Amino acid sequence: MAETPEPDPSLIGGVPKPPLAFLPEPVKLFQMRARRFAFLAESNALAPYLTFLAELSRLQASLAATLPPVSPVAPARRTEAARVAMPPIDRLALAADPALGATLDAFLEGAAEITMPEPARLALDAVRAASPEDRTWLLSNILADRIPEDSAAPHLFAAAAVQVHMARLAATLDAQALVPVGTGLCPACGGRPATSSVMGTQGVENVRYAACACCTTRWNEVRVKCLCCGSTRGVGYRSVETTEATVKAETCRECHSWIKIFYTMKNPSLDPVADDVGSLGLDMLMKETDFRRGGFNPYLAGY
Repeated sequence: MAETPEPDPSLIGGVPKPPLAFLPEPVKLFQMRARRFAFLAESNALAPYLTFLAELSRLQASLAATLPPVSPVAPARRTEAARVAMPPIDRLALAADPALGATLDAFLEGAAEITMPEPARLALDAVRAASPEDRTWLLSNILADRIPEDSAAPHLFAAAAVQVHMARLAATLDAQALVPVGTGLCPACGGRPATSSVMGTQGVENVRYAACACCTTRWNEVRVKCLCCGSTRGVGYRSVETTEATVKAETCRECHSWIKIFYTMKNPSLDPVADDVGSLGLDMLMKETDFRRGGFNPYLAGY
């Protein structure tokens, strides 16, 4: 494993004041993610799983395009949230939301047509047969960014449905009206990041954006800073091969956590979620260290 003990030496920030957040375009996002999963499956030991996730992402894109429009966050809620530096989307109130329940129903129905490994099929059948209370429990866990170790598979399906609903809900917000709510927290919904990326897009070159694991909003974070505790001390970088790798583990000696960071200015096709799964080898190496994984990705629960 290659390690960079000092803070990332690359240029920090390419614009004076980058936009705080980029809201998702749900249909486009899930379509691109599906293509990325499929591409990664062509040359990865996890090919069957990545192919399965590509199919789930295609279903997500289809539902994002065909489900009835979501009700946007009330203007009064948006205004008050900005005033007190809170996210406008209230995650805790969503678990019992009939609209999210309807999205889960539609997702489970669509997923039944997908070819998948037998363990995944059994988990899907269990979720389809679950009581309303059990479904609410699954959704509550995902909305709280937690997954019990003994039920990763059922939560995967709940998470995929939550991503569809939350991305559509986040897309109704005004990105310019969002305010920072805390280091490592999504300004749209307060969720934890799956990963972060150093951008190569014109206008935000070399600027870091974290990607919400739940609503898929991207938000700006200081380049060399722990997204778990906010410390700028003891931050280092580790990679599987060389220090020039496009996927690294950003480690923190203050809280002993790590989160993947992607260098999309070197490889613009990297996806915050798909390439997190595709780079599982880095997770395996980091398990041999004293750092704990800080990024939240339901597709990696159990690994």
